[in-house]
Amino acid sequence: MLNISNIQHFSVGDGEGIRTTVFCKGCNLRCPWCHNPENLTQEPVVLHYQTANKTEILGRLICVEEILSDLLEDLEFYRESNGGITVSGGEAMLQTDALIPLVSRLKENGISVLIDTAGCVPYSDFQKINRFVSGYLFDFKTADPKQYHKIGGNLTLVTENLRQLLKDHIPITVRIPLIPHFNTDRNSVLAICEHLQVIGINHVDLLPFHRLGSAKYEAMGLAYAYQNEAPFSNKELASIADIYKAYFTVKIEK
Repeated sequence: MLNISNIQHFSVGDGEGIRTTVFCKGCNLRCPWCHNPENLTQEPVVLHYQTANKTEILGRLICVEEILSDLLEDLEFYRESNGGITVSGGEAMLQTDALIPLVSRLKENGISVLIDTAGCVPYSDFQKINRFVSGYLFDFKTADPKQYHKIGGNLTLVTENLRQLLKDHIPITVRIPLIPHFNTDRNSVLAICEHLQVIGINHVDLLPFHRLGSAKYEAMGLAYAYQNEAPFSNKELASIADIYKAYFTVKIEK
């Protein structure tokens, strides 16, 4: 059984083509900018949107057959667009054992599966599931071990997992969330670039900061640390991207 919050059809931005994204519950990091706070815990979460007078409960256990039936509804769209399934979170890799029966069945049906991960899990978890997936969308947040520690992560573990995935010839897309006051000053950007270059990364996707999850915090009765933080201007974003472009090929997500 998988513990999920939502299944989002016709998703874009989480891999190539038309995709369906499965959002898993539970996360071992605590990033204050997280735009899926409903997935930080494994327990069901109640969201009450006062403006719309709408309440929803997110979090349920779902069996492989039920979720497979749902995902296969869009099979033709996946095939025509070179799309597939993205498993996100939370941290999807915390449910590796539960994911294997699903992703193995998806592979049998010729459906590409990408896993969105922050990589803060033992590499043994990757080894269990590598052969069933098409690759990973791997978030890399900072080259500063103290900064990683602040959000509950481990830079050494993340780095070694990246190295091992490359060594095992597993496709990975490194994605860097651009977070104000965390990893976007020049020194932080240069440190990330140099760290990833040594590992052997040659392409990164940049994910500009946004406040799209702020309504969820309000609906959950939580304070959002970035509520008053403005998105980067085009000029600011271009300045950050230019540094990355000196080291990698770069894609900036919309």
